[in-house]
Amino acid sequence: MATLLRKIGLIRLHDRDTEDPKHHQGSLKGTKGNQKNNANKHCQTANETNILSTPEIKARKLDQQGKDKPTGKDKQGKDAKEKQQTGGSGSKATSASSIPPPHRQHCTQVRTRRLMKELQEIRRLGDNFITVELVEDNLFDWNVKLHQVDKDSALWQDMKETSTEFILLNVTFPDNFPFSPPFMRVLTPRLENGYVLDGGAICMELLTPRGWSSAYTVEAVMRQFAASLVKGQGRICRKAGKSKKAFSRKEAEATFKSLVKTHEKYGWVSPPVSDG
Repeated sequence: MATLLRKIGLIRLHDRDTEDPKHHQGSLKGTKGNQKNNANKHCQTANETNILSTPEIKARKLDQQGKDKPTGKDKQGKDAKEKQQTGGSGSKATSASSIPPPHRQHCTQVRTRRLMKELQEIRRLGDNFITVELVEDNLFDWNVKLHQVDKDSALWQDMKETSTEFILLNVTFPDNFPFSPPFMRVLTPRLENGYVLDGGAICMELLTPRGWSSAYTVEAVMRQFAASLVKGQGRICRKAGKSKKAFSRKEAEATFKSLVKTHEKYGWVSPPVSDG
């Protein structure tokens, strides 16, 4: 029995020792093949990675990304549109547009200094010839009270009889004053003649661009107006119904514009140049 078992064991050892070497080689080849295949796959992956990282492929990728991204013009247009919708730079635009041009700013400064100086001079006058009140504290819009005219005139008598203490005028100054004349009109009382026309417009050449001089002061203009009232035989209107009808600025502006055109065409013959 022992001899038989030894024989069986020898047979098994012989079988293992005598197995076909090709089988082992095939197994080794299979193992090596799998390793080789895995290695090839790894190399292919590595090669693909290397290929994608070449400059040509990079250029293609960048080009594709460039197509997907908006261009500079599109981006600027988009940004501008967003700013317009959201008002991104609205405050800057508003502040820039609110600043006047340099020449206009200079004219405003000149006008302000001139009117401040004239206002101080008028308030220093002790003869009570005229007094000035600013309309709603606006330096460029004056209500001027003319307290005196020639005491030998019919107009002065009318003022006494009607208890009219003054003739009220409105004077507005344009942006380029004193290089352009102010616009002046009578408010109250309602006057007739004296070169006072519809709406309270005043027919005086020195109040036109042609007759104006930057050397004229408001006080000098008011003295000229007082003289022309008397010379033109101005009177306070006492007609029923008409005397209480107020002058209007719109009518005064239209009348003044019309009379300036007429005088520019035919000349300032009446009233005389000395009277306006």
